Amino acid sequence: MAGIKSLAKDTAIYGLSSIVGRFLNYLLVPLYTAVLPAASGGYGVVSNVYAYTALILVLLTFGMETGFFRFANKSDEDAQKVYANSLLFVGGLSLLFVVLCMVFLHPLSALLEYPDHPDYIAMMVCVVALDSFQCIPFAYLRYKKRPVKFAAIKLLNIIGNILLNLFFLLVCPWLDVHAHETVSWFYNPDYLVGYIFVSNLIMSALQIFFFIPELRGVSYRMDKVLMKRMINYSFPILIFGLVGILNQTVDKMIYPYLFDDRSEGLVQLGIYSATSKVALVMAMFTQAFRYAYEPFVFGKNKDADSKKMYSSAMKYFFIFSLLAFLAVMGYMDILKYMVASDYWEGLSVVAIVMLAEIIKGIYFNLSFWYKLTDETYWGAYFSLIGCAVILGLNIWLVPTYGYVASAWASVAGYGVITLLSYFIGQKKYPVAYPLKRMTTYLILALVLYVLSQQTPIANLWLRLSYRTLLILVFVAFIIKKDLPLRSLPFVNHFFK
Repeated sequence: MAGIKSLAKDTAIYGLSSIVGRFLNYLLVPLYTAVLPAASGGYGVVSNVYAYTALILVLLTFGMETGFFRFANKSDEDAQKVYANSLLFVGGLSLLFVVLCMVFLHPLSALLEYPDHPDYIAMMVCVVALDSFQCIPFAYLRYKKRPVKFAAIKLLNIIGNILLNLFFLLVCPWLDVHAHETVSWFYNPDYLVGYIFVSNLIMSALQIFFFIPELRGVSYRMDKVLMKRMINYSFPILIFGLVGILNQTVDKMIYPYLFDDRSEGLVQLGIYSATSKVALVMAMFTQAFRYAYEPFVFGKNKDADSKKMYSSAMKYFFIFSLLAFLAVMGYMDILKYMVASDYWEGLSVVAIVMLAEIIKGIYFNLSFWYKLTDETYWGAYFSLIGCAVILGLNIWLVPTYGYVASAWASVAGYGVITLLSYFIGQKKYPVAYPLKRMTTYLILALVLYVLSQQTPIANLWLRLSYRTLLILVFVAFIIKKDLPLRSLPFVNHFFK
């Protein structure tokens, strides 16, 4: 139980940067949808470009985050040497990427169908290279159990990005009208999408200064033998990482190409991406859990009760994922204001996207078995299968059913690989997951969800109060079955 409490504490701290941080970042969505109307397709451009950068980020990190944790936790390895080799590899790869992209910038921009804006591509090339390199110092902070600094850097970056976006998208337009001469020397009112990328570039460049203590005092000498072993271990992780991120972003990459009119595709993509943001509360929770869970898994691997802890971690992840689902869907009447009203037609995908995120989180919890057994090629197989399902369904169904088909394609893709990972994992590294208890929670959550959505209550506040009551029923069930108040710190002494 002590291990689970430690995992919960670290998840909470990482959640400060992931859940709170992303929530602050998502406050930009109302701004973007307000200044970039749905019909303009501007938000579709942002979503499309960021989809490519997410893919490249995985390519440049090369699976070295997981590789670093694996080798740094081996008793026969020098953790500092592992860290130095990780920095050298990812840093060198990122630098090579920037040089090549800048040399072929115009052909690359034309290939991505942004021939009039090579500046968009150039900025995001630099951003993704900086972020890739900084993934290793971030991993080092997690390894050293320094979640507070990790969270602080993440939050400062997000807050800075928000302030810059507010400056370029709100302050500058106001000054351009009322005090034109103060901003006319650098501000272009027609460059709104570009300023989103400018803000990101500035903060990615500034963030590296926070890592000076982690980058100094390191012996930057490449150990060829160690590097080869790390690459061999990390390469399959890279493959399934690439395919895994494709599972998340391939729809946003290909979406404009699935329509005869690319502009219409960007408009639809903007609506889909904006409304999907409402569902990403689940992604925030999953990410926070991932930051704490990966070092937890490798650190606990030697413990006698490790499998019992993995089982408990899966159960609690599933329970609180369902709670997050009920909360988001229950308060949709409020959360929909995260996007401008001309984007609301896409809110029908929120529940579907959240379902996909829950399944993806379960898959992540299952995935540790092939990492601990060093059979990471299984992850590559699963990711390829999932990508094939998602890509095929998008190409087949999106031209007819639009972005709803994209959302269901993600559910199908993650569902297939989750089942494969579970059944194969039970043969390779069996863990007794509490499936009956998890099924009970699933049924209860589904019943409460149907009641919340199908009970007609016209008055907004009465409807929200009713849904809050249903959520509290779920919380009460958690407390009764799996989280008794007696077990909580600062509460148990009241029962003595």
